[in-house]
Amino acid sequence: MQHVDSRKDAGAIPALDVSHVSHSYGRKRALNDVSFSIAPGTFAVLLGLNGAGKTTLFSLISHLYDTRHGSIRIFGYDISRAPGEALRRLGIVFQARTLDLDLSVYQNLSYHASLHGIGSTEARRRIDEVLAAVDMSGRLHDKARSLSGGQMRRIEIARALLHRPPLLLLDEATVGLDVKSRAGILADIRRLVATEGISAFWATHLIDEVDPSDHVVVLADGNLVADARVAEVIRLTGTMSIGEAFSRLSAAAAESVP
Repeated sequence: MQHVDSRKDAGAIPALDVSHVSHSYGRKRALNDVSFSIAPGTFAVLLGLNGAGKTTLFSLISHLYDTRHGSIRIFGYDISRAPGEALRRLGIVFQARTLDLDLSVYQNLSYHASLHGIGSTEARRRIDEVLAAVDMSGRLHDKARSLSGGQMRRIEIARALLHRPPLLLLDEATVGLDVKSRAGILADIRRLVATEGISAFWATHLIDEVDPSDHVVVLADGNLVADARVAEVIRLTGTMSIGEAFSRLSAAAAESVP
């Protein structure tokens, strides 16, 4: 199987380092010896069709599943050996909606802050800060159920930022949203990477969410088939666009499955 790989010289500790990770559900192999790293201050895209292994990989990175084969490190901390230190450096936005609809925006965020041991005074300051970062300052006392899908997603992003993690993990963050909401949320995350220096790992199956400057990690049938900048993936696959390259890599992976 073709594997496109163009690694950068890693001078700093990677924001995320995935090394020889495999995972199975019974006899079904969901991930097969996956290895890649993401540099600090990078917006990286995890690109794959539905069923490619994206959610399984995110479940391992966020320690929802145990890593039994291979290792995952977040800023040098092994998620299996030092989960507390690793997870403190990770903010997560899951694909499924996770706000309590009967609570206000403030109550949802303050509860999350308490889970991270953030006192009430500091929590209020940080809540104001993160709501401003996602352009939701005016919705502090609104019930979560009164928000649109895009607004709920922005609140979930704000919640993920509360403990000031240097790495954000976003699993299909724009699923079910209209085009305008999708574009706005994606722009917000890119802006946070550019202005705050955080790293973001953005999982999607949508080609239009990939920018030419992005680092892209491509999964197909549980295999890593590309790990490079978009322009390099296009060049090494001999294609004209990331969409064409993605289709070619995914098709090649499907053909290699026995």
